[in-house]
Amino acid sequence: MSKNWFFALAFLASCQSKLPELVLEQLDTIQLATSTLKVEVLADSLNVPWDLEVDSEGFLWIAEQEGKVSRINLQTGEQRYLLQIPEVWKVRTSGLLGMVSHPDFSKNPFLYLNYTVKNDSLIRSKLVRYTYKGDTLMEPKVLLEIEGGTSHNGSRLAFGPDGKLYWATGDKHDYTYAQNREKLNGKILRLNPDGSIPADNPDPNSAVWAWGFRNMQGLAFSSSGLLYTSEHGDAIEDEVNLIQKSGNYGWPAIEGKQDLSAELEFAAANQTIEPIRSWTPVIAPAGMTYYGSEAIPEWKNTLLLTTLKGKSLRILFLSADGQSIPSEEILFENRYGRLRDVAEGQDGAIYLSTSNQDWNPQPGFPLPGDDKILKISPTQRQSTNSISPVKATEVVALDGKQLYQSYCASCHKADGAGVEGVFPALAKNPLVSGDPKPLIELLLQGKTSANGAQAMPAFSFLDNREAAEILNYIRSAWGNPSSPISSTQIESLR
Repeated sequence: MSKNWFFALAFLASCQSKLPELVLEQLDTIQLATSTLKVEVLADSLNVPWDLEVDSEGFLWIAEQEGKVSRINLQTGEQRYLLQIPEVWKVRTSGLLGMVSHPDFSKNPFLYLNYTVKNDSLIRSKLVRYTYKGDTLMEPKVLLEIEGGTSHNGSRLAFGPDGKLYWATGDKHDYTYAQNREKLNGKILRLNPDGSIPADNPDPNSAVWAWGFRNMQGLAFSSSGLLYTSEHGDAIEDEVNLIQKSGNYGWPAIEGKQDLSAELEFAAANQTIEPIRSWTPVIAPAGMTYYGSEAIPEWKNTLLLTTLKGKSLRILFLSADGQSIPSEEILFENRYGRLRDVAEGQDGAIYLSTSNQDWNPQPGFPLPGDDKILKISPTQRQSTNSISPVKATEVVALDGKQLYQSYCASCHKADGAGVEGVFPALAKNPLVSGDPKPLIELLLQGKTSANGAQAMPAFSFLDNREAAEILNYIRSAWGNPSSPISSTQIESLR
């Protein structure tokens, strides 16, 4: 080979190793104590990107609820659609929900997916392993199949430092399942990568690792091997839990902290474990990741949590031992809409997926180009219009409108219009403007559907003043001129 050819090849190799910086549309600048971050649009026009995963080779995988899987080269921004699963059944919160890659993807090119299927009236939730070959996904192998539903399917997947596969399942809206260890719903399941049951599980014949969960939406391991989940509460007490082997987390007997007499009795009898963080009013926590990178030093050793009802990113600061969350900050509230999942790239960049095309859109959304994948990464460029996280604080003595926004608006909407066929409209509703007694009883006792699932949660945890405030707001808004309800009326019907 001549010297000219040698230098030409060396030049080409040099060019290929130094790819040009990816230029993306920038939406915002974030100012932290010392770090400046930029928010950019990595991808847009997606259909509910439910799960994000960065594999061991540095590629970003996207699972859309309708059953579509794609992969983005984070160096070039190239996105390739690899799979459409025809049997995925998408209704409300069913569909393609969970995804994780094998931790050594180059040697074991396996992608694990969890999705809902429906055959006649039978709804099931499948855990399936695909093999990545020739730039496509093939050879699906069903590892496990459990009961599914139109809601409360969970579910997230994660590999632990022990090399085991963890699956967070929902209780499928059946209140008897979470405490029944014969059922695999409302549990953390632990499997070998081939789907078999590890010999060191609590029961070597069962995949159950921990139980007592309602509807987990996030699953994340820390750098020290601690496992955390985020979970939807009912009308109160959304949670983050620190998972222990054989742990019982209380649902449905306990919601959030163990602070009621019946909950304390159940906790003592069953040695249940309290969450390390809970929220009332609820925020609808979704996907979560542990952030351990030095790229954004202010956020090192935090849990990054996306929220749906809160429409924000929560930065949960962990204690040094990871056993507690002493503080919390809120970012992006109402800025990009519902946020569904979050993942960390190998270089410390953060990727968020919006969820504004899902079954429960909020006023003002979707935005043009939704749904999107957003990228957060350090920048040297300063901005005079930067945004910053705010400290989470507890608000007391909310008025009727504020209480409605906190507890009701995500379902019945800010304008009282509801969601047709799912959540009834409150505007010009005879139940709202009529005799106060049925309305008060509905608020305090909730409503159960024909199949025994709770169609509306009970709000008996509200004190008399709060219950009166929220009902009087509903009865005076949106063309509902009605007589006021007093705290004494609430107390008489408890």
